[in-house]
Amino acid sequence: MELQKALNLQIANWNVLYTKLHRFHWYVKGPLFFTLHEKFEELYNEAATVVDQLAERLLAIGGEPIATMKEYLDVATIEETKGEKKASEMVATLVEDYKKIKEDLIQLANLAEENQDVITNDLAVGLIEKIDTHVWMLTAYLGE
Repeated sequence: MELQKALNLQIANWNVLYTKLHRFHWYVKGPLFFTLHEKFEELYNEAATVVDQLAERLLAIGGEPIATMKEYLDVATIEETKGEKKASEMVATLVEDYKKIKEDLIQLANLAEENQDVITNDLAVGLIEKIDTHVWMLTAYLGE
């Protein structure tokens, strides 16, 4: 079912994002270290919660969440870290990742609506709202 596939895509993306955010949390340097170190931790904790919500929703509708790193990397539409060194590169990468995840969430929301799955639609729309806030704040950090 397409809806289940779309949920697994989100599970993959949020797991890749979680790992990337952890790396950024550990490797960020510079004058805004304390601010970004804390922000990246907040975002990876959020990503972990989102993964759990998505997986539990998928199970509730009879699906099977993917659950290995290989599957995440095979399915995800965002990529692993490219070894970003500068804080601004890390933040710019996150902006692009969140934008891509949002595109995929819009498709999930539409599929859920077509399938009269108001719970999955609500979950997707709520995540889109969070992402819009993240993109706005991260873009403001970049001064763009």
